Amino acid sequence: MNELFQIAFGNLFSPMVLFFALGVAAGCLKSDLSIPEVISKGLSLYLMLAIGFKGGVELAQNGAAGTVIIALALAVALSFTLPVIAYFLLRTMTRLDIPNAAAIAAHYGSVSVVTFVAATGFLGYRGVFYEGYLVAMLALMETPAIVTGLLLARRGVSHTTADGKPLLSPQIVREVFLSGSVVLLVGSFLIGWITGDKGMAVMAPAVREPFEAVLAVFLLDIGLLVGQRLGDFRVVGKPLVLFGIYMPLIGAAIGLVAAHAIGLSVGGITLVAVLAASASYIVVPAAMRLSLPQANPAIYVTLSLAVTFPFNVVIGIPLYHAAARLIGSV
Repeated sequence: MNELFQIAFGNLFSPMVLFFALGVAAGCLKSDLSIPEVISKGLSLYLMLAIGFKGGVELAQNGAAGTVIIALALAVALSFTLPVIAYFLLRTMTRLDIPNAAAIAAHYGSVSVVTFVAATGFLGYRGVFYEGYLVAMLALMETPAIVTGLLLARRGVSHTTADGKPLLSPQIVREVFLSGSVVLLVGSFLIGWITGDKGMAVMAPAVREPFEAVLAVFLLDIGLLVGQRLGDFRVVGKPLVLFGIYMPLIGAAIGLVAAHAIGLSVGGITLVAVLAASASYIVVPAAMRLSLPQANPAIYVTLSLAVTFPFNVVIGIPLYHAAARLIGSV
């Protein structure tokens, strides 16, 4: 228990979390502090490129062994399964209607790229090794969750939306598979895999040294956004706020056990737990707005961005890492 408090305390006073807290405070106080949108987008593009490229190089160094294939299969399984669990809890514990429950469930089967980035920064700050190919798991966990959420929505609504379009229209498929985050993550991962150590020798000054500093500025920007949306809590309501906290814990527990079972390192177990605990607030909201307009974006965006995301960054990541260390020693 003392070790858990030490890890949590250390994370709270890391530069990345402190910059995030600064952003939240500035947003709550309605400060005019802001980061231009073009810079914010550039920061996110850089972080995804760096993570994808480093993951590809890691795979090139270690080879596509059986563990890699198993890990990718685990990613797909988690992304299909977690929305079902979330949907059941939302329908039984909060009595939420079917469209909103299905839309929220899709968010919690998908992943938050920023939470994953924050977790890699957390591990890197402490010099903890993790399998670089886990970035491929990140890329794989977007699509199955969206499909599951839409299938769950069909339990109580028509297979078409209010304007007559099918739930899984070509536009939705394109939105999911060709979204900027998926294309950049997968593309940079493949480039890192193809170029290997030679590619890293060229890219290291760009993708290694500045990474944590760029992450700190990016989390400042995300903190501003979270702080500005805290007033939306009244839309979400107490039962859903509680769901936004206990669902990540359930997902993380499943991820911890599954990652340990396939033999990942402590850092790898931590990252799988983070993936299973996080909730999308970029790709999935875009897909839900198009395919499930009956659901309320004020509910699912606020829940994932203003409840689950800060919980994971401030409390969840060090908690999952402490649990990974414990389970990894068994």
